[in-house]
Amino acid sequence: MAEPIGAQRGTRDILPPEIQAWQLMEAIARDAFSRYDFAEIRIPAFEATELFARGIGGETDIVGKEMYTFTDRGGRQISLRPEGTAGVVRAYLEHKLYAGPLPLKVWYQGPMFRYERPQKGRQRQFHQIGVEVFGSAEPTADAEAIALARDFYQGLFEEISRRRPGADLPELVVQINTLGDDRCRPAYRVSLQEYFRSHASGYCEDCQRRMETNPLRVLDCKVPSCEMLNGAAPTLEPCPDCQVHFDAVRELLSAAEVPFEWNARLVRGLDYYTRTVFEIVPRGASKFGQSTVCAGGRYDRLVSDLGGPPTPAFGWALGQERVADLVLAALDDTSATEAGLPLAVGPLAPEATVQAFQLALQLRRRGLAVALLPQASKPDKHLKAAVRLGAHYLALLGADELARGEVTLRDLHARQQQSVAASAAALSAAMAGPQPAPAAP
Repeated sequence: MAEPIGAQRGTRDILPPEIQAWQLMEAIARDAFSRYDFAEIRIPAFEATELFARGIGGETDIVGKEMYTFTDRGGRQISLRPEGTAGVVRAYLEHKLYAGPLPLKVWYQGPMFRYERPQKGRQRQFHQIGVEVFGSAEPTADAEAIALARDFYQGLFEEISRRRPGADLPELVVQINTLGDDRCRPAYRVSLQEYFRSHASGYCEDCQRRMETNPLRVLDCKVPSCEMLNGAAPTLEPCPDCQVHFDAVRELLSAAEVPFEWNARLVRGLDYYTRTVFEIVPRGASKFGQSTVCAGGRYDRLVSDLGGPPTPAFGWALGQERVADLVLAALDDTSATEAGLPLAVGPLAPEATVQAFQLALQLRRRGLAVALLPQASKPDKHLKAAVRLGAHYLALLGADELARGEVTLRDLHARQQQSVAASAAALSAAMAGPQPAPAAP
């Protein structure tokens, strides 16, 4: 027998018990996006390598070390997308979406790819949900997008608490900072380089390279010795315009009752960010760890850097694997959805198989979720299968039921059963319970 082929390192299968947590997360996200008037956009999984080199930055670890890049049969340099923003900007320009009403607010979802060391919550193929806002330089765009991210988590936690009262949920905190712009960042870059060079021997090899090519990235290093040195690094002194913008964002977040902290060391790992950046992280030690669960910021130069008109923009993304882990941990690894199917249908004799099949299809076409137990078997075996599926009701058809034109309907919660006409309408009515009597004329 041939050796089985396993999944590639850094990829994983999302199996049915876990996918329920993903579906819950995605349903909450869709609801939040619709309330904030964001429209969905779907972009390709691969793009021209130049898009990411120009958009993300050639000196970033993502472009320099982590992208999956290949030459296609037409001789073109292609990369699997390592993040979503550059592709959304490319679509924004290619389809001239800037000619329509602005601001344009879109959201996306899908797999991303980075060649990095796999660990919990971080795979080489991972999934993101993200939003982008084009055409508004106002602080309200920053605050609205951050409030949307917090509302998503608030809605997710409320649903988890409803399904599992007392669930252990983390306290999430919004951390924000300003990275300035072309007027105040050059002086900050110089002061950082001076500090880093004076302590160069204490920094890791990557940071020694970054301090010359992209000094802000040194502040994002997670090597303990580098983090300790970064504690004394200079902070940005925003120009008046950037300070006014940042103050307005904080005022708006306070008005929206979004708790936040100013983290003067907060930077992002992509070159295109300007002014406001933020992260949402669990506060304090907990079984949820310290992983960032959402991050983003303003990128006012990226659209023009990629050949479009000057366009202010703001966006964020969250890692779905990390959120799914959080959901499953909060639910104590139990099902993330409500009790499973309303109904399972099982034939008790071979001659009842066709009618059971027909009945299941008719019920599904009426909008009901139904499990068909296809093999004729004894009632106890069908009962065990229905319980395993989480069914509320079990409809059984045997030779006797066929002769009477009925099914035996068992309520697996109330442990009661009744005979019901073998029709989709009659079964639907029986499962809906007693109907109120008509009002007296």
